[in-house]
Amino acid sequence: MILVTGAAGLSGSIVVRHFSRQKTKVRALVRNLEKARELETLPMIEVVQGDMLRPETLGPALQGVERVLMISSPNSQMLETQCTFIDACKKAGVQHIVKFSGFESGVDPKKFRFMRMHNEIEHYLENSGVAWTHLRPSQFMQVYLREAPAIAANGAIFLPMGNARLEPVDIEDIAKVAFSLLHSEGHEGKSYDMTGPESLTMTEVAEQISSAIGKPVRYVNVPPEDHRKMLLEHGLPSFLADGVYELFAERRGRPDQPVLLATHELFGVRPTTFAEFACRNAAVSRGEKL
Repeated sequence: MILVTGAAGLSGSIVVRHFSRQKTKVRALVRNLEKARELETLPMIEVVQGDMLRPETLGPALQGVERVLMISSPNSQMLETQCTFIDACKKAGVQHIVKFSGFESGVDPKKFRFMRMHNEIEHYLENSGVAWTHLRPSQFMQVYLREAPAIAANGAIFLPMGNARLEPVDIEDIAKVAFSLLHSEGHEGKSYDMTGPESLTMTEVAEQISSAIGKPVRYVNVPPEDHRKMLLEHGLPSFLADGVYELFAERRGRPDQPVLLATHELFGVRPTTFAEFACRNAAVSRGEKL
């Protein structure tokens, strides 16, 4: 049995849906069943409730599980949550944990809290005695869906990125890699970095969204502190807003980085271009599915 944690979140739900499309059984761990009602309707998906931070709730989730794709929310408890869960997996006899981690070339983990936490979790897993693999995607293309309200209302993307370039990757591609990784052998003790197939400025991102929706979209470079304030005004917890602030500060100052497609190639996954992603989600960017 394979278990996917964080299954009600953005990444976890995309992975679980891919399992369902492949007609392959998977167990999906969620904290809140109300947020997972749609997953319960999918073929081949067994939804179980439990809290990764509370091992006493994980008995049914871990029973008979051999492999785990470990995902959890990026919050102030991520380090404690995943390390506690690793211990629970070891006690339950799980043989292999694939950590859904994070990676961006040129970003200093000492200056970005979530990459630092990912690194500490990776180290803990490597020394746990459980077989491990790290899957390390770069920025998700899906983060630009968060800009949909501003695109629909103002025809603009407001981010503090200047002219820096990023290499966003489609989570659908990551899900395909994760599925293949979990169903093949020889990946223990390895790390797989992933980016998308293009290095793009925010102006180029805006242009591609504009082409997809048939309306002008411009990029507006905003001061970092203004962006942080906007996140707080929209209800983002200060810990997360500060983390985003740190990340953008690192991204603005880094040199251009190469695209990394070796993981796509190894697992036979064709890289999704940003233009394809933008077309697939054009209705969202137009404000039709907000």
